[in-house]
Amino acid sequence: MDRDLEVHRLTARLRTLRRFGLDLCLGHIVSADNLEPVYVGRLGLTDSAGCRLLLDWRSPAAEPFFGATHANPMGLASRRRYRWTRGRISDYWDEVFSTDRIVGFDRRTLDDQSAFIASLGSSRSARMRDVLGTIQADQDAIIRAGSRGALVVDGGPGTGKTVVALHRSAYLLYSDPRLGHRRGGVLFVGPHQPYLAYVADVLPSLGEEGVQTATLRHLVAEGAAAAIETDPDVARLKSSADMVTAIETAVRFYEEPPSKGMAVTTDWSDIWLSADDWAEAFEAPDPGTPHNEARDRIWEELVAILLDKHDGDASADLLRKSLQQTEELRATFNRAWPLLDATDLVGDLWSVPAYLRKCAPWLRPDDVQQLQRKEAQAWTVTDLPLLDAARQRLGDPEASRRQRRRNAAVAAEREQMAKVVDDLIEAVDDEYGVGLVTMLRGEDFHDALVDDTAPPRTDPNSLAGPFAHIVVDEAQELTDAEWQMLLLRCPSRSFTIVGDRAQARHGFTESWQERLERIGARPDQPGLPEHKLPDTGGGHGRSRAGHPGRAPGRQRADLHPQHRCSRRTRICFGSGLHPRHLARRACRRDRLRHRRW
Repeated sequence: MDRDLEVHRLTARLRTLRRFGLDLCLGHIVSADNLEPVYVGRLGLTDSAGCRLLLDWRSPAAEPFFGATHANPMGLASRRRYRWTRGRISDYWDEVFSTDRIVGFDRRTLDDQSAFIASLGSSRSARMRDVLGTIQADQDAIIRAGSRGALVVDGGPGTGKTVVALHRSAYLLYSDPRLGHRRGGVLFVGPHQPYLAYVADVLPSLGEEGVQTATLRHLVAEGAAAAIETDPDVARLKSSADMVTAIETAVRFYEEPPSKGMAVTTDWSDIWLSADDWAEAFEAPDPGTPHNEARDRIWEELVAILLDKHDGDASADLLRKSLQQTEELRATFNRAWPLLDATDLVGDLWSVPAYLRKCAPWLRPDDVQQLQRKEAQAWTVTDLPLLDAARQRLGDPEASRRQRRRNAAVAAEREQMAKVVDDLIEAVDDEYGVGLVTMLRGEDFHDALVDDTAPPRTDPNSLAGPFAHIVVDEAQELTDAEWQMLLLRCPSRSFTIVGDRAQARHGFTESWQERLERIGARPDQPGLPEHKLPDTGGGHGRSRAGHPGRAPGRQRADLHPQHRCSRRTRICFGSGLHPRHLARRACRRDRLRHRRW
């Protein structure tokens, strides 16, 4: 496993090196204490002698490259950012924070927004463009925020929410050992498949390929073919988190021990199995064990109870085989704790009114009738949270069968090995050979040659979780039921929540704090860090990072004054015009100057 992880890491790193080449370098910083430039890149690189060539952009030492401002230079004297085109530097921007020890810089280069202004004029494409080199200080503060609990990034279209979320995903995997792949990793949830295609190149370009990306449809096998719910009343009823909790009652309906005892007939005698014995066996599984996977544990407990009550001379193995073949006992057990499939369970809710009333007693009679449909398993998007909850609660119905097949295969392999050992003993002549081969009968040799602890081979569902951290974009559109799909996959409640309350299609009148408290996303978090991004229209604009209760005037205390200089053109963000219009006006003014010259 360690070798496979290392191969995966090195392969991803090699792909990034081949993809970028020299343009791995984003720029360099010069410290006020040391005029030797330090180069910052998408990855950290050292030469054969161990000298640092590139500093990984996610490392703490690289934070001033993104976070330094004129109000807080973070110990920098200057910063240079590169723009690359086809493997060559096509432009660069210098930002000087202290001219005391730097010679050759003009005072007009006092500019910490040139790279951002230039990015406003970049052309659009079918993929999100690379903006790592133009991340601003307040965006970087959000990217590097801690991973504990929930963090909200709110802002309108074009404010850079998605950019912040993607960069934060890559940063957290690099910086926080608690979020490593062995501990669950990071899941990035987007609104739809075209969105995932749009951002597909971003995470690899940041030096990180370990983040899993998905939509809510991807989390459930039926999601790809699920239709849109056309009845708004049905959609409203199914969007409630209460409907997801009804799945627990629906499953417990099939976990009731028999209320009457029975006589179990064996080849030697009849054994009485009382109702209390059934109840004791049904309590055997550990809390949280999925329904289908608990069946084997309950059966073993039933057999143990019957073995204790048996007074005959039969061996335990013979009695086990006899009980296994007792049809009445197996039939009673299968009725009391049957194998269940998620699609059948949820389908019964929409086709058996009495079952739905029992599982969701708060529904009105009209609501129950409205939720019924002819095609019980004609799935819609609103069914996905319930299917997901049912599958998580039930577990794999084939797991016990696979385990039984595995046990049978191990037993057959051990039997074959014993036969081979007997044949070898008969074949050898000398005493030394007989003694050596006889050692193979030992348990240690058997355990070494037959691995009966290996789990059955299955195709794991990589999206089933649990994940150490989940990033959710367009989170304002999620229903309470859909939130439960994510909460099931993130027991730590470590979320980065990205959205725009003002753009919610179905309204969003409450605060983020109220919404998350209602759905159970932050039960133990005393205060909710919330970052508000102002509209800049540049696709990844400057952001304003703030916390509830902080004075508005202090939120901009570390930003440069309103006047920004981009080469010879001064752009005023305080003029009331949209920055994109300001950039276009600046370009027109530059073209007029060129004509005059």
